[in-house]
Amino acid sequence: MIWDTIFFVILPYISLAVAVCVTVYRSIYRPFSVSSMSSQLLERKKLYWGSISFHYGIVLVLLGHLAALLLPKGLLLWNAVPVRMYLLELTGLALGIWALVGLGVLLWRRLSEKRVRAVTTPMDLAVLVLVILSALTGVLTATLYRFGTSWFTVVFTPYLASLFTLQPNIGLVTPLPWVIKLHVINFFILLAVFPFSRLIHIVTYPAGYLIRPWQIVLWNRKARAAARLPQTKGG
Repeated sequence: MIWDTIFFVILPYISLAVAVCVTVYRSIYRPFSVSSMSSQLLERKKLYWGSISFHYGIVLVLLGHLAALLLPKGLLLWNAVPVRMYLLELTGLALGIWALVGLGVLLWRRLSEKRVRAVTTPMDLAVLVLVILSALTGVLTATLYRFGTSWFTVVFTPYLASLFTLQPNIGLVTPLPWVIKLHVINFFILLAVFPFSRLIHIVTYPAGYLIRPWQIVLWNRKARAAARLPQTKGG
């Protein structure tokens, strides 16, 4: 019980406080640090396929989680028809696998490309591992414990509501299997870590980030050469 109290009562409040305070601080006092710091110029092909799979897969999965939290009755009503429930379950599982594949490509890119590895920080790897663990435990949960779109609304919607009302009900999560608990604990750890990492860029116009075209940086050799030439007396 003591570990459940630490992970499902104390950790959520610490993670949320750290995430909010550090994000606000960086946005106000270090605004230019709120960036994804793209490494596109160092390698493009793996970045393209990894980013597409990861970003769209994970965003759609997160939207599904958000719908379960905000519209639990609507989701249960949708799941009242078995065909619709199976369709939703399979779609969520497919999106989770898609995101996991994209994350695998991004990790492979970080480790296999020398130029990318040279600019990779320990925080980059730590965040990538945490996100991979989140996606992996999510896929395992969807595979081993079916109908999560229904029991999620019964367990986690009231649990998170109890946290926000400052009356945490850990009795809802204590009986859960370790895989599901690990998935939740990993989320809280990731929440605390993300404002210190490049992931913070998702809080700045996240919708625009998804639909904007790829940024391409061009090297203007003529302009650089002209900048190095000494100026004449006539200017």
